[in-house]
Amino acid sequence: MLFNMRANIVHPGADELTYEIREIVEVARKIEVLGTAISWENIGDPVAKGEAISPWIKDVIAETIAHDDKAFAYSPTKGLLETREFLAKIRNAEGGAEITAEDILFFNGLGDAISKVYTYLHPSARVIGPNPAYSTHSSAEGAHAGSPHLTYNLNPHRNWLPDLEDLRNKVKYNPHIAGILIINPDNPTGMVYPEKILREIVAIAREFDLFIISDEIYANIVYGEEKFAPLSKVLGDVPGIAMRGLSKEIPWPGGRCGWIEFYNKTKDSAFARYAKTLVDAKMLEVCSTTLPQKVLPKIFSDPRYRAHLAERIGVYKKRADTAYEIFRGVRGVVAPKPSGAFYLSVVFDDGVLSDEQSLRIENPKVKHFIEGALDGLAPDKRFVYYLMAATGICVVPLSGFNSDLQGFRITLLEPDAAKFKKTLETIASAIKTYLAA
Repeated sequence: MLFNMRANIVHPGADELTYEIREIVEVARKIEVLGTAISWENIGDPVAKGEAISPWIKDVIAETIAHDDKAFAYSPTKGLLETREFLAKIRNAEGGAEITAEDILFFNGLGDAISKVYTYLHPSARVIGPNPAYSTHSSAEGAHAGSPHLTYNLNPHRNWLPDLEDLRNKVKYNPHIAGILIINPDNPTGMVYPEKILREIVAIAREFDLFIISDEIYANIVYGEEKFAPLSKVLGDVPGIAMRGLSKEIPWPGGRCGWIEFYNKTKDSAFARYAKTLVDAKMLEVCSTTLPQKVLPKIFSDPRYRAHLAERIGVYKKRADTAYEIFRGVRGVVAPKPSGAFYLSVVFDDGVLSDEQSLRIENPKVKHFIEGALDGLAPDKRFVYYLMAATGICVVPLSGFNSDLQGFRITLLEPDAAKFKKTLETIASAIKTYLAA
């Protein structure tokens, strides 16, 4: 006998909660169990991929644990005052819109911040974001609204620059759009927004009385010709939220430490009330993780930190150059060179993918499993499944990033240079074989 709930308990946005970056792992694990080793190129965790944490950073954390019992205590709701003051001083030194410690709010990682930012918007208010979209943003915004995430296009044939005419028209003709999302540097494309483009987006926000969210988690991982410009530098008098964190930069993804910075709260009463709502919501949880907040000023102010960042940036630049050189020679795809973060996205040309294409799968059990799982898949996801089954390489289809583009994202995180190059060459070869089938 089936039990029927007297009331519908399913959230209207439940179907928007998708995260292909991790969902693809379920398929990869099954392939692994069937005997094919997996090379995990799907998730942006430098530590899991093998990047070593600098010993001096470990020492700072260890000394704090050993000598400061308050690192084990609750922090204030907004976060430790001394840490917020430290961050406000850094941001104000960059120029542009200014903040105080009271404009900074800590969360348990940016995932927590992203969830709260969209959950506590008015139910009818929408935030439009880039396409391809980062899944955490697109899922949270879509779930909040109970409908698919709204996007403006990034153009892979123009180095992933945003289509500002597309953005402006969508804002103009959809009065429910209250905010614009920027991910800078971008995930999944690795594009860094030029300052001129950012100022044009700010102009659109000003014209239509919107606020801006800028996810800047990769702000200090920039290695291309385009220089990173923080939201605070270009925002002027437009209300905005910048998002920062430690997960990619130190890197310390398991520390779950992220924060948001409110700009121009006093310029708009509704934005000020919205900011207070986020603080009130955080108050219900008591606080965010204390230890990372304790050590943040010590690590960021250490003279070794700039060298630490420079070394990491140099490594990612070399990998980006390698990836670009490999994929630029592959017919049927476009793969702009990334300028920041640690991802590269490859896009198939229109019309080159079909349901007749395949790759040779040596393992008969894996072949049986994969070919039984192809029905209804997007064309790029079909390629990704075949790639995993044939080579063991796990990447993420771009259709999983709330996008109509057909392609995939790969990380630049493999620390073994020879293995990294071999992995990319294997993918390039697989693309050629697949498209020739």
